[in-house]
Amino acid sequence: MDFPNFNDIAEDQIQYHTEAIDFDLPNSTKITDWILSTIEAEKNELSSLNFIFCDDTYLHKINVDYLDHDTLTDVITFPYTEAGTPIQGDIYISLDRIKENATKFDVTFSKELTRVMIHGVLHLCGYGDKSSIEEKIMREKENFYLEKLNKE
Repeated sequence: MDFPNFNDIAEDQIQYHTEAIDFDLPNSTKITDWILSTIEAEKNELSSLNFIFCDDTYLHKINVDYLDHDTLTDVITFPYTEAGTPIQGDIYISLDRIKENATKFDVTFSKELTRVMIHGVLHLCGYGDKSSIEEKIMREKENFYLEKLNKE
C-alpha cells in the first residue's frame, strides 16, 4: 500500500527540530507521509506537529520542570488542542533513550525511533497508556502502524 503524498501540506504541518544534539531524520518524507496517513486513519486532522529530537539531559529537564517526574524517559508528548479538534502538539524524543532501548529490546535504532514517534502521535490521537488495557491497545496500534511503514 502506498501512502498518499502529503508533502505539499506536510511541509508546514510537521516539522523536525533538534535540541542539544545533531541529528537528521532519515527518510523524513516517507515518515511524514506515514504519520499523516496514521492521523487520517485514526479519524483525526492535523494542524501542526513538532518533533524535537534531543538528549537525555534536555528531556530530563523537561520531565522535571513540566511534569514533576525525576526520571529519564524516551518520549514526552504535549498536546495543545482538545479532543475532536485538529491536532496540534510537540513530541520530544531522547535519542539517548532510543539507542539504549534499541539495544535492550534487540531492535534497530530506526525501528525503535519510529515506534516512539508513532507512540507520541497515537497519544495526540487520544490513546493513553496508563492502565494495562490502554497499554495493550497502544502496543497493538503501534505494531499495526509500524507494519504499514515497514511494508513500504
